[in-house]
Amino acid sequence: MVTTDGSSGSPSWRHAARADLLAFARRAERPDGGFVWLDDAGEPDPDKGLELWINARMTYVFALAHLDGADDAERLAEHGITGLRTLLHDDEHGGWFDEVDTDGHTDDTDKRCYGHAHVLLAAATAVAAGIAGAQALLDEATDLHLHRFWEHESGRCVESLSRDWSQIDPYRGANSNMHTVEAYLVTGDVTGDPGWHERALSICERIIGIHARSHGWRIPEHYDHDWTPVPEYNVESPADPFRPYGATPGHAFEWSRLLVQLAASLDEPRPWIVEAAEALFAQAVDDTAEDDTPGLAYTTDWHGEPVVRERFHWVMAEAVLAAEALSTYTGGALYAGLASRWWAEIAEHFVDDATGSWHHELSPTMGSSSRTWRGKPDAYHAFNALTLPDLPLSPSAALTIGEASA
Repeated sequence: MVTTDGSSGSPSWRHAARADLLAFARRAERPDGGFVWLDDAGEPDPDKGLELWINARMTYVFALAHLDGADDAERLAEHGITGLRTLLHDDEHGGWFDEVDTDGHTDDTDKRCYGHAHVLLAAATAVAAGIAGAQALLDEATDLHLHRFWEHESGRCVESLSRDWSQIDPYRGANSNMHTVEAYLVTGDVTGDPGWHERALSICERIIGIHARSHGWRIPEHYDHDWTPVPEYNVESPADPFRPYGATPGHAFEWSRLLVQLAASLDEPRPWIVEAAEALFAQAVDDTAEDDTPGLAYTTDWHGEPVVRERFHWVMAEAVLAAEALSTYTGGALYAGLASRWWAEIAEHFVDDATGSWHHELSPTMGSSSRTWRGKPDAYHAFNALTLPDLPLSPSAALTIGEASA
């Protein structure tokens, strides 16, 4: 673990940085409901509607912040729950739209696992925080995951369905399943139902234990209808923000952290879980961490050569979280050393001292960039990075953050 003084990444440093981040995140509140996409200065982006993933993530952040004692966070979490239950909700067929305009209209009516996983995460966390309306949201979200997205035959979740749930998109994705693992672990902790942890384990066994292992611990992100990897998917659009070509090392770090949390949640974790977490971490470091260059590349090809070299804040957040988790679980000095290095890089390059938020995308030379992202729409990754290292690996933060700050 990092030191307890005010140096970059220490608990006191993280506490101060988290307060600054929350002050910025509060600007996303829309008086008429929901949370908006913020630009670099913290102003609403007029070209963006209400995005499901942003609204769910912000609700999650404010629910955790309320458990941690932050002023006004309970009201903001309730504001988020209300937006999810009304503005983004499909009252005719159930579930949630990915995006609506400020009048509540959308041209994209498909229901996607990615957004629904974040709704589940937000709802379970908000239930733990005692937020009004959260239980009804959790009831619907768990029902939809069990009966619409969960595919018993494959032991994973399908990616997308039509508005009325009658048609299933043949594309399958690792990213949505990764966020589903996180949501299932929190849901299992909050509800006390071990079935959610069993489903999380099933996803990990297949995507990581089978596919990542057979691809040298570089995770295939894209699959066809029967879960056959499609390695050249989006080769012509390598910097896609949600479905980029090649391997995504930031996801390897994220999976690594989730695997450690899964192992910590089990009475008798299978040895392969932490072995896989360490292998994913090692390969991602080998592919992206350069001795004389700060930050970590967004994507690589299947030989580990960087394809998109831009540095994203969420990749740094997940890298340092994985290092912290592995340091705690294994005691390995390598992980503590890398955590210290990455905290220093985050403090120097990614934290925006003028606003309190983190720069979402930097160029390979650590200048500003907007090749893939514009603005600062997401507090979730940074908030997790500034919060989880001070908490037990299991149970989830929703059940432990208040105890840690008491």
